[in-house]
Amino acid sequence: MSECTHDCSTCSQKCDKEKSPYAALNQFSQIGRVIAVGSGKGGVGKSSVTAMLAVMMARRGYKVGILDADITGPSIPKAFGITRKARGSEMGILPEETHMGIKVMSINLLLEDETQPVVWRGPVLGGAVTQFWTDVAWGMLDVLFIDMPPGTGDVPLTVYQSLPVDGAVIVSTPQSLVQMVVSKAYKMTEMLNIPTLGLVENMSYITCPDCGKKLSLFGEEGALDEAAKAMGIPLLSKLPMDAKVAALCDSGEIERVVCEEIDTAVDAIEALVKTEK
Repeated sequence: MSECTHDCSTCSQKCDKEKSPYAALNQFSQIGRVIAVGSGKGGVGKSSVTAMLAVMMARRGYKVGILDADITGPSIPKAFGITRKARGSEMGILPEETHMGIKVMSINLLLEDETQPVVWRGPVLGGAVTQFWTDVAWGMLDVLFIDMPPGTGDVPLTVYQSLPVDGAVIVSTPQSLVQMVVSKAYKMTEMLNIPTLGLVENMSYITCPDCGKKLSLFGEEGALDEAAKAMGIPLLSKLPMDAKVAALCDSGEIERVVCEEIDTAVDAIEALVKTEK
């Protein structure tokens, strides 16, 4: 047999053209779109952005889930106030649900003590993420968000190569150092042929409570606009530093958040969800 060129239109071989390169989805799951929310480094508010995107999509009437792929630093259950442990059935592992019906799976829902560290090597971490796809009975979802771990190592590579990711949202803060690292995350998605929907600039500014003026704390405004332009992707949203959002996240009440600035990012995701595969 000659070497496969991956161009089925010119191939006469009787191979299985329908075989998927991805891990098999749990048979009791049906997922419309998969959106990865990542960054080149930690500490940029990636998990809070993931949670807010999920909440906003749920408010628009979509069936939403979150796969917490940050195995060593899971924070999604805390943001939603989920303290129950995941259960199993003949269908597989059952994700927990938030008050709004957002389905969540995280390693913290399987540990006896949520403060217990997960001290695993890369392949084991990647295997756990893949199991959240193959062994969890997600049911019917319009969109599944993946809260990615920081960096471009084993677990992000496993997600992009093993799961059918339809698009990526990259989160950054305004500092030039962070932007440099974020460009690495973008180039990773580009190398792996994952469409990048755009950037979300978190902690972009604070609003003065007295005069209402926007104050940029991390450098000159517009730097990330230029970085996005250079990468050829849109800057979807600029999110302010908001003590109320942080407090809601810390208290497990992220579903009460009000953040109009994230609507443009949600619009981009909704447009993809509405598009037929």
